[in-house]
Amino acid sequence: MSTITASPSTPAAVLTRLIDEGHTTRAWYGADFLTAIADVDAARAARRPAEGRHNIGEIALHHAYWLHEVANRLGAPAEPFRLEGEDWFEWTGRSPVAWDNVRALVQRELQRLRDTVEAVSAGRMASPLDEAARYEQVLGIAAHAAYHAGQVQLVKRLT
Repeated sequence: MSTITASPSTPAAVLTRLIDEGHTTRAWYGADFLTAIADVDAARAARRPAEGRHNIGEIALHHAYWLHEVANRLGAPAEPFRLEGEDWFEWTGRSPVAWDNVRALVQRELQRLRDTVEAVSAGRMASPLDEAARYEQVLGIAAHAAYHAGQVQLVKRLT
């Protein structure tokens, strides 16, 4: 199996298009991540499809965390994530972070990632990663978004 990698001159437009494909384009294959969570209210975001399973709020926080982490890996100025911990966060709807704030956090971290990609590509920010590794990180977060958008769509049907 061959691996697709970045060319020595992958433009910022390609990288931001990959980011947008998973998050904002209403992709041909189904809902992008932001579309998947757009019609979810706080009560539905807190419902679990089964005991021990993640709810939509937890999926959204998990994805926001990884948007943050990928921006950090690409060279964004280090700043702590909004919540203590990493990867998965328990969210019940009665958590310190309200659902509207969870959605806003996803948007904020998405914009931070896009800004980082554009700044690194324009030479305004240094990255510890070479171009191929940056491409792999961006491709990975786009796939992560598409995967979790599908998961959100499934959880909506189950709750």
